[in-house]
Parts: sequence; C-alpha cells; structure tokens
Amino acid sequence: MENNIIRVIIVDDEALFRQGISLLIQREKDIELVSDFSNGKELLDELVTLEKLPDIILMDLNMPEINGVEATKQIHIKYPQIRIIALTSYNTKAFIVNMIQSGACSFLKKNSSPAELLTAIREVHSKGFFYNNEVMEALHQNLIEPKKKVSSIFDANHISKREKEVLELICKQYNTSEIADQLFISSRTVEGHRNSLLLKTGAKNTAGLVVYAIESKIADMNYLKDRFE
Repeated sequence: MENNIIRVIIVDDEALFRQGISLLIQREKDIELVSDFSNGKELLDELVTLEKLPDIILMDLNMPEINGVEATKQIHIKYPQIRIIALTSYNTKAFIVNMIQSGACSFLKKNSSPAELLTAIREVHSKGFFYNNEVMEALHQNLIEPKKKVSSIFDANHISKREKEVLELICKQYNTSEIADQLFISSRTVEGHRNSLLLKTGAKNTAGLVVYAIESKIADMNYLKDRFE
C-alpha cells in the first residue's frame, strides 16, 4: 500500500499558505506531505540529503534566495523524475508558457479550489501532466503567436506511426499500462517509445510532449480543452 502513496513537498515563502496545504493533504489517504520549505535554496540544499525523493513538488514562483522558476530548472536537470506543479498568483500567458517550458507538469493559481489541486496532484502523478482550461488557452495563444517553437531537430514526419499513436494516447491522458493495453504492446515498449519521443522532440517531460503534440498538430486543441472541462 505504501508504494501507492504520493509523496509531496511544498515550497512557499508564506507560512500560512504552507500550513493550509498541509492540512488539506493530511485528510487524503493516498497523499503524504514529506516536508515544506520557504524558498528554492532550502529545497535544493535538502534534496541532496534525502534518502527517498518526493514524487511531486508544489512550487511557489515568487520566493527569496532562489525563486521557483530557477528551482524548477535546476530540479529538472538534477532530479528529472520529480514532477513540479507550479502554484502562483501570477497567471499571465507568458508566465504559464515559460513555466511549462522550464519543466513544470502543471500550473495552478493559488486561488484554485482544493479539489482542483488534489486532482492536479493525482493526475500529474499518474499521467505526467495536468493542464486546466486556462493553461490550455495560454498554450493555444502561444501557438497562434509564432514567436517560439518547441526546440527540436525533428519534425512530425520523423516520428514513427507507432510513436505517434503513443503520443496521441498520452494526450488523451492514458497512463503507461492503459496505452499498452490499447496498442497490444508491453508497458516496457510503451516506455521505450516515450523515451524516444522525448529525445526526438526535445521535450523535458510528458507535459512537454503534449505541448509538442499541440504545436505539431498531432493533438487537437479543442479535444484537449474538452478533457479538462
């Protein structure tokens, strides 16, 4: 049963906010609060000492010492298995897109409902990402304003038919075992295709693959937005 527990760390410079999230998590049987920190430096210093890393970090962005954006970038490089959910009062489209491109798997405003936060934690843990409609709209806006494109030496034509099938199912929020069942292949083969997609697209994580799928028109934006209504 312990293997199913989602281990979470909170990083926020507001003590009352950390306490509120802590009380929320304590009521959930499948989520465990490992620790909490007031800034990115405290977090990074402590991560090197932990015997068991957290599954998810709830990351505030505006913090002293090391802010959440920089901490997210460093964690993605040093601990790519840890998934980041950005929590902030700042929700401009550019800010959202920047955090997703920096390696965050989800982006929520601090005034989101407790239910949405818990959903995000569980979805990010099981599927690798959680985008609500606000994030999807920001990604769509970024797409129709062609200033940046996903950095990749490949285009959609260099992705195999099977890899494209895996990517489409990832965008439909299927997990590894569900994709394996859908395509009649092993979970290990699914992970192989996922790793190949990460390499080919230059994406940092599953969330980045979804962004690539949107920009390459492999995934339909309207369909994805419907999934989060």
